[in-house]
Amino acid sequence: MTSAVDNAATTDTAVDEIVSATATPPIRHPTMDAPETLFETPEAEQRWRARFAATRVGLPDPARDHPDNTVLVSNVSGKYELHYWRRGTTELPQATSRVDGTTHGVLAPDGNTLWWFDDTAGDEFGSWNVQPYLAGADQSTEALPGVAAGYPAGLEVGSTVVLAGFSDDDGSRIHLRQDTGAPRVVYTHPEDAGVGALSRDERIWVLSHSEQGDSRYPALRALSIESGEVLGDLSDNPGKGLTAVTFSPMPGDQRLLVGHERRGREELLIWDATTGTVTELAIELPGDLDADFYPDGSALLIVHTHAARTTLHRYEIESGALVDLPVAAGAISGALVRPNGDLWYRHSSASAAATLRVLENHTGQDTELLEPPGGRAPGSQPVTDLWVDGAGGRIHALLARPEGHDLAADDDRSNEALPTVFFIHGGPAAQDEDDYDATRAAWLDAGFAVVHVNYRGSTGYGSLWRDALTERVGHTELADIVAVQDHLLCRGLADTQSCVIAGYSWGGYLALLAIGSRPSRWAAAVAGVPVADYVAAYEEEMEPLRAYDRALFGGSPQEVPTKYTDSSPITYVDQVRTPVLVLAGENDPRCPIRQVDNYLNRLAAGGQTYQTYRYEAGHGSMVVDERLRQVAVEIDFVRRQLASG
Repeated sequence: MTSAVDNAATTDTAVDEIVSATATPPIRHPTMDAPETLFETPEAEQRWRARFAATRVGLPDPARDHPDNTVLVSNVSGKYELHYWRRGTTELPQATSRVDGTTHGVLAPDGNTLWWFDDTAGDEFGSWNVQPYLAGADQSTEALPGVAAGYPAGLEVGSTVVLAGFSDDDGSRIHLRQDTGAPRVVYTHPEDAGVGALSRDERIWVLSHSEQGDSRYPALRALSIESGEVLGDLSDNPGKGLTAVTFSPMPGDQRLLVGHERRGREELLIWDATTGTVTELAIELPGDLDADFYPDGSALLIVHTHAARTTLHRYEIESGALVDLPVAAGAISGALVRPNGDLWYRHSSASAAATLRVLENHTGQDTELLEPPGGRAPGSQPVTDLWVDGAGGRIHALLARPEGHDLAADDDRSNEALPTVFFIHGGPAAQDEDDYDATRAAWLDAGFAVVHVNYRGSTGYGSLWRDALTERVGHTELADIVAVQDHLLCRGLADTQSCVIAGYSWGGYLALLAIGSRPSRWAAAVAGVPVADYVAAYEEEMEPLRAYDRALFGGSPQEVPTKYTDSSPITYVDQVRTPVLVLAGENDPRCPIRQVDNYLNRLAAGGQTYQTYRYEAGHGSMVVDERLRQVAVEIDFVRRQLASG
């Protein structure tokens, strides 16, 4: 792998300067408070707030052997917490209650107990708790006494077997508990690893590991629960990964559904862990594939993602027949098949909030499964597809414009330029879709057009597109964002005096890198929980992300210092002329606060215009009111910067 670093400050001296900056005394940074209102009319103010405050309900996750008992995530309490739900009822008894919410949980197969992950104020480092079904968190106890805390790395809860993965600064470890015995360590390694899957009869488990040193492309290993014997290894390395999806639901059937990318996109195969037989599934769909077994193990529910939209299909394993399932256009954030063949799924589009749907097996009727308490969030504007030529190929972007400013069909001259926010997704291995986004809707209500760019590094467009960012991390993605910006400028739909770049996580990182490496293009920037000083971030981030960074860059900052320097926003901080708002969580394990402060101190020393917003949580908040405050701060900051010229 090569890195284009000709125009960057890539000497060892530059790296030393970045490291030494971590010792800079703290500077009191200008902080922002949320404005009381964003909009002039009470109706507009109520509408944007209602989009966040309206009850959201995640796809119910049923207990394997008692599927009427389910657990789901909802914000009905004002925070995203785990809630119980039984089919046919409208009640959502609350299961967990923590200061900043809870989203990681699973029911035991018999449906009688709930496992949930407990950390400290969003730092993601913690342990598993367990409590009776329908009980509150005050009845929870430690699920695995004696097991050291860590970052979660997979959990499989069976009837008699529990496998729990953790990672920490020493690497990865997997704990196994059988019946009521004490947990024991069955795997450790300094590289990234996790629990992949557990067979239905609980005789075999699958380890996902990166012993080859590249956590972006894991390999699989099947092991005996009873003896610990290795039953088989499956690897597509170098440069191609495997994902353990799920075992067949039939007892004694040891077929494992596996995601692979042997032909340059996410596809599926079946691996028999006892015979070693591998069967690739020839499913001729153009995008990436995920799947789950139907209850009798004879077919698969295919979740197909292509060009920012999702379709569902039934695939007959023996015959290879593929049947389209009638679901509406948009994004599907989860789907499962019930024991009676009914399909549950969660669907939304840019213009309509998410609904839980059921496609009935025998009638083909598609109806709402569970109406959220209090009604649905207000709608918003649809997105338009843009395909733009870029250095690495055709770039797919999504454009939304405020109500009353829809694009004219064929005449750009009638489409006036609007203030435009390039809202960049995180990941980077993720994508923006035609889904409901309350943040996008708030910017639209404020009079901004919103652009999402599925830059090189995004999923959904093949392995080569996803992996292309390694050529020059950060700068590759920005080249695609700039190409889309140029496209809109040439069409007269945007102008450089009112182009804003914004994003969270990797999107926040790209926003900071953009205003330093391409300062003349942006009138304002918003960077939420960003990587700002890559070397300092590597020193303090959670170990799974260190492993990811080593895989992304081809080594640690000590091994490939010029690459980290070239890709670090702090390298270009003295070139920043764009007013920027930086939002950061005090307990963020992914983009730690100290490296953000390093960057802000450099901004302050250079006299640049910036403000900060800090909050007591980790890599984002799960509290509705806090998220409302953050969005209000972002829009208010950008409005004031554009108004000041």
